[in-house]
Amino acid sequence: MSNGWVLPEDVLRDAPSYAPRPAELADLELLLTGAYAPLTGFMTRADLASLGRRGRLADGTPWPVPVTLQVPAALADGLDLADPGRRALVLTDGEGAPVAAMDVVDVWPARDGTVGVGGAVRRLGDGGHGPFQRLRRSPDEVRGLLPPGRVLGVFADRPLHRPQLAQIAHAARTLGAHLLVLIPVGEESTGGLPAEALVRAVFAARDRMPPATLLAVPLVQRSDEISDALLRARVAASYGVTHLLSTEGMLSGAGLRVLVPRELAYDNRDGQWRWREDIPPRNRRLALSRPEIDDLLDRGFPLPEWHTPPAVARELARARPPGSGKSTIARGLADVLREQGDRTVTLLDGDVVRRELSAGLSFSKADRDLNVRRIGWVAAEIARHRGVGICCPIAPYAAARATAREMAQASGAGFLLVHVATPLAVCEQRDRKGLYARARAGLITGMTGIDDPYEEPTDADLAVDTSDLTVEEAVQRVMEHLTETGWVEPRLPPA
Repeated sequence: MSNGWVLPEDVLRDAPSYAPRPAELADLELLLTGAYAPLTGFMTRADLASLGRRGRLADGTPWPVPVTLQVPAALADGLDLADPGRRALVLTDGEGAPVAAMDVVDVWPARDGTVGVGGAVRRLGDGGHGPFQRLRRSPDEVRGLLPPGRVLGVFADRPLHRPQLAQIAHAARTLGAHLLVLIPVGEESTGGLPAEALVRAVFAARDRMPPATLLAVPLVQRSDEISDALLRARVAASYGVTHLLSTEGMLSGAGLRVLVPRELAYDNRDGQWRWREDIPPRNRRLALSRPEIDDLLDRGFPLPEWHTPPAVARELARARPPGSGKSTIARGLADVLREQGDRTVTLLDGDVVRRELSAGLSFSKADRDLNVRRIGWVAAEIARHRGVGICCPIAPYAAARATAREMAQASGAGFLLVHVATPLAVCEQRDRKGLYARARAGLITGMTGIDDPYEEPTDADLAVDTSDLTVEEAVQRVMEHLTETGWVEPRLPPA
C-alpha cells in the first residue's frame, strides 16, 4: 500500500503525531483500504472548492461529500510543506498506536485553534485492532471472495427482523444475486446499539438469509441524507455490489441499480410475510415500528417471534437492558399483584404518563415537579378507591416526592417509596438512546445525574440496586416489604 511513497524511519520517528476524532478515523480506514477510491488521502482546498462548486474533485471525478481532517494549529506550525522530509504527520488511534502516515501538502485555517490539512495517507503497521477485525476487509479482498454475477448489497444499520429478512430474500431470489451485507461500524452507537452489538445482532439472523458475505464497514452518517446515501452507494460499488436494496427510506445512486422494496405484512393464516396489499385486512399484521420495538426492549418484554427471530431478540435484549430498572421492576410488581387478585392495580409508567397525562411539559425543574404531582394525585385517587397505584417516573427532587406522599396520606392511603439505587455508571452503560453520552458532550441539558441534580432519598422505605439483582429478585424484595408491613397478605409459595 505504499504506492512508492516511503519515508525513512527517522523521519517518521521525529514526525508529529495526532489522534483524529472517531469520524475522521473511520474516513481514514476507508481511505487506507481503497473503499474511497479514487481518493488517496484527505482532501485539499482545491478538492473542497471544486466539490462545493460542481460536486466533483479537482481532477473532475464525481464525489458526494467532503473527506477532511482538522488538527490543532500549533501542531501544523512545525510542518514544512516545501520539504517532503518535514511535512509528514503520523496519525494514531485513540490509544496512540500509529495507523497511518500523512504527506501534508496543504494547510488552511479552519475553526478556532484548528487548521485543515490535506494530503495522501499510507498505512503504518499491520492494520487495526479491536473486535470483528476479520470482517473489516478491503474491497480487493471482498471482490476476490464474491462469486461471479450479480451482487445485492444491503446496509444493515439496524438489526434485521423478519420483514427485512423477507424483503432481502425476495430481492436476492428475483435477481439471482449473491448477498453482501454491509454493517456500518464507524460510530460507537448505531441506531441505539453499540457497534459490536449491532454486528452480533446481524450475525444472529444469518441463518435466515440466502447465501451471504457479511462485512463491517467503518462508515459514519453525514448530516445531509442525500450525500450520505450517495457515499454509501459509492462504497458499496467499491466492494463489488451491482444492485443495492434501499432500506429505511434510504436514497441512493452512484451508478448502482437501486431496488425499493414494497411494504410487507405478516399473514396470520400461514405465518408468512407477503406484500401488504395481498393479505386481507382481517389477516394482516403490520411490522412493528421502531418506537414499538424500543418500547418493548425498554420494558424488558421479549420481542414477538412472529416479528423477530429468537436469536436476534436475545442479542437485542442482552445489548439493550432497561436503564435504572424502575419501569421493569414496577411492571413485574404489577404482574405479581394482579395474579394475586386482591386489589385492582394501575401502573403509571413515566413514559406513558408523559405521553397521555403530561403532554407538553418540558424537563425543567418546574415541569418535572408538576409531572410528579400529577402522578401523585392520580395515584392518591386510585388508592382512595382501594386500588393500588404503582408509579415509576423520574422523580429527582425531594420536595415533589414529599408532596406525592402527602397526597396519598391525605386520601387515607399508604405510601411506599422505593429507591431504585442503580449507580449512575451502570445507567450510562445501559443507555440505549445515547442520552448520557450526549449530555456529557453538552449536546443536551437537564439530564438527571449529569447537569441536573438527583436528590437521593433519605426517607426511602426500601432501596434496591439492579446492578447486582435480577428483576425477579428486585420484585421479590418489594413484595417481601409489602408483606412485612401488612399491605399484602402472605402467600404460600407454589408447590
